[in-house]
Amino acid sequence: MTETAPATGAADLIVATLRDLILSGDLAPGTRFTEAELCAAHGVARPTVRTAIQVLVHQGLLERSPNRSPSVPQLTQQDVLDLFYVRVPLEVQTVRALVGRVVVIPAAEEATRQMEELPHEAHWSDVVEADRAFHNALVEAVGSKRLSRLYRSLDGEIRLCVAQLRPAWASPAALGREHREVLSAITEGSVDDAVERMRNHLEKAVVHLTGRRPDRS
Repeated sequence: MTETAPATGAADLIVATLRDLILSGDLAPGTRFTEAELCAAHGVARPTVRTAIQVLVHQGLLERSPNRSPSVPQLTQQDVLDLFYVRVPLEVQTVRALVGRVVVIPAAEEATRQMEELPHEAHWSDVVEADRAFHNALVEAVGSKRLSRLYRSLDGEIRLCVAQLRPAWASPAALGREHREVLSAITEGSVDDAVERMRNHLEKAVVHLTGRRPDRS
């Protein structure tokens, strides 16, 4: 029997649903599920499920090994430390490039406002996406295609980390205030102040996720 082509709309819906569950923490790291389970849950055929899984794997929000069911990536302590070993220098360089050069970064301003206005009970996936939009906006504002491409390659793992950071902030608004301080330092402060605020912001995440503060040397 020939399988029919996947329905794009249905696959998009599955992608959105699973992404929301992963980034809200409702699907914990290491959670594994089968294609059959997803087919039954969403009332679709296997090609549609496979398309959705492929998209999420490409985004870094699922992983799949040969002959294994897809699962939510489980970042180890070393994974997190290695990720931020790369991420911190990139974002510090981004800040250095922007201070004194820009007066306003509209996309970063909008992302900050969204975090500040999200209610306490907001779905954490909304917070993850606003955080993502903020940091991406800073990187894009530098105007370096290679920097942007390199930063995008870390996107999936960064979002997985932020998904696990809910207990680190009292509310979305508290996280928004922290981003506001970073943004204000970039647009109104000194290079040293902006760099320190960005470092502290990122290192707070590392400490919460691993119990260790990264080596600044």
